[in-house]
Amino acid sequence: MNPSDSKRQAAVALAYQAQNKQGAPRVVAKGRGLVAQAIIDRAHAHGIFVHESEELVGLLMQVELDRSIPPELYRAVAELLAWLYRLENKPPDQIF
Repeated sequence: MNPSDSKRQAAVALAYQAQNKQGAPRVVAKGRGLVAQAIIDRAHAHGIFVHESEELVGLLMQVELDRSIPPELYRAVAELLAWLYRLENKPPDQIF
């Protein structure tokens, strides 16, 4: 890996549908630089919240596309999903 690659912005998109009982969330998109920015822009355009955690993104970048996250990341991702659920279900005036 080029040292400058580690400094470029990275993004990972996860998909999870609890009602389908698909198991763990899957990595559906990932990339660095312009690809990362496109992932973020697309999320914003669709009203999807973007959480920024360099550590979690770094770990998720190691997961192959269309693969479920590994058991080692279940807790971190579950906490993120629970936080997002609470955020999405609060009235707008109580978010911050």
